[in-house]
Amino acid sequence: MNINFWFLKGIFKGIKTEKFPKKAPLDIAPWSTALVGKGNVDCPVEAIKDGKWNFEKCIFCRRCLPEYAPNGDTAIYKVSGNDRTFKKSFHLFPLDSGACGACNVELHNIAAPQYDMTRLGIFFTNTPRHADAIVIMGVWTEGMGKVLERALEAMPGPKLVIAMGACAISGGIIGTGVTDKFNADVVIGGCPPNPYTILSALMKARGE
Repeated sequence: MNINFWFLKGIFKGIKTEKFPKKAPLDIAPWSTALVGKGNVDCPVEAIKDGKWNFEKCIFCRRCLPEYAPNGDTAIYKVSGNDRTFKKSFHLFPLDSGACGACNVELHNIAAPQYDMTRLGIFFTNTPRHADAIVIMGVWTEGMGKVLERALEAMPGPKLVIAMGACAISGGIIGTGVTDKFNADVVIGGCPPNPYTILSALMKARGE
């Protein structure tokens, strides 16, 4: 039996968790990292304009190849508001306002043993009443507008609003971004975002 696979090592030698953030991760999915290159390309969402790449719009469709390519930098997020109150314990309430499901998968991946968000003091909660931050995924939809408002109202202060993925930030290719309706303290780029990007942004949001 080959025990070189990560999950089998976990069975035979105990849970194997990434050394991130103390050490850089070894394996990163390249097409959810920063793009670098030169020139203008036919970008369907105008994520590349005048030779500049905008992570908030990019859906990583790869139509910009070969002029642009990923460089492995996972820091494709922006934090405009953080709170050190959440440094030891940071509870997240995920809310899908109209996503394809990819962002949901990547967000919940950070709870897997490989990434183990709980070792960093990050947890999920099933109710906004216990949440420190709401993580919004997907485009703006009329049917979810009131739900979002009620969830935000139910959250105790201090609280943070996190827009995760291109759809929530800019609407992607199919709609309107949630950030057009609600101010976000944190925006996490990607389609879908890389788990390392998500973890880095969450740590930054709580003042680290």
